[in-house]
Amino acid sequence: MKIAGSRRLHELSAYAFAAIDERVAQLRRQGLSPVDFGVGDPTIPIPEAVRAAICRGVERHKSAGYPPYNGSAEFRRAVASWTKRRFGVELDPDQEICSTIGSKEAIFNFPEAILDPGDVVLLPDPGYPPYERGTLFAEGRPHFLPLRAERGFLPDLDSVPAEIAARAKIFWLTHPNSPAGRVAPPSYLEEWLAFCREHSIIAASDEAYSEIYFGPEAPHSALEYGRDGVVVFQSLSKRSAMTGCRVGWVAGDRGIVSLFRKLKTNIDSGTPLFIQDGALAALEDESHVAQMRAEYRAKRDLLVDAFARAGCPRSEPEATIYIWQRAPKGMSGIEFAQRLLEPPIAAVTLPGEAVSRLPASAGDAGYVRLALVPPLAECQRVARAIAEGGF
Repeated sequence: MKIAGSRRLHELSAYAFAAIDERVAQLRRQGLSPVDFGVGDPTIPIPEAVRAAICRGVERHKSAGYPPYNGSAEFRRAVASWTKRRFGVELDPDQEICSTIGSKEAIFNFPEAILDPGDVVLLPDPGYPPYERGTLFAEGRPHFLPLRAERGFLPDLDSVPAEIAARAKIFWLTHPNSPAGRVAPPSYLEEWLAFCREHSIIAASDEAYSEIYFGPEAPHSALEYGRDGVVVFQSLSKRSAMTGCRVGWVAGDRGIVSLFRKLKTNIDSGTPLFIQDGALAALEDESHVAQMRAEYRAKRDLLVDAFARAGCPRSEPEATIYIWQRAPKGMSGIEFAQRLLEPPIAAVTLPGEAVSRLPASAGDAGYVRLALVPPLAECQRVARAIAEGGF
């Protein structure tokens, strides 16, 4: 029996990160050993204290059954406590926080709780693919806002047509920005929230990279400027190298969180309690986060300097685990990624075109994204090859 699959699924292109995995596998089958900067999956081990808490949790919850859909009370209190320490924002653990299976599933599913067919969602371009794909599966209409270097890779609020703003229900902002690695200043966050409130649009702030920053000042949260109409998506995947654990949360406007909770009860059965125990240990410790920031910074500095020595524009991120490297003049992101894949560099990167709809004529398509996840020694080897080879 031949099953064609849904129209929605057929209309999707291949998920960019899955395509990278396949390309790496192909090269390895050919006997090559490329260094994979493509997918943002940390190779740093889960912190020891977190692993120990998970192991204890398996025994502790051996007869616990299904976890609460919105997370255990202990987990939600821990999130509230961390948010108070980190951002100075007080949240009601019972009404304003809900656990998630990482941030990806939450971001993809969230539009189902908000949109009716034809409603508009404002998206950054380039941006995280689930923003668009979750919108499409909810039968919404994406409206892309280009992120350009001359504007600090921030959406231009004045560029949103009035008729689009009137139909929009969600405005996604990645802060700090992925893939460009820029931090939105407080003044921009205030302008963005004012825009959303003026047009009755949900301000959806993806803050999964808030703890990986390189400047003297930590990034702010949108919740610092109010929670009316604001919802934040957080994750421990990057902060604590817990990508495989799948744990995060949404927080903010209690009405929006309530809608998400209602949706979630129909989609999944919650985050395992032993994983939540690991999250508790992670949220109680900041030392491992500081160590990770230092390691990412060392890798960033190596590669940024190497590209500059090779004649490429200097592309230094302020935050996140990514470098959004501008290609040499006259070279597309795809061409640049192919050049980096060749020996002796042999580095797998993500062409900018894989996460952006910006046309080459716009001048912002010639980028590759490097995730700073390979071990430091491999980054050093690639940096030497880049600096010595030139472009």
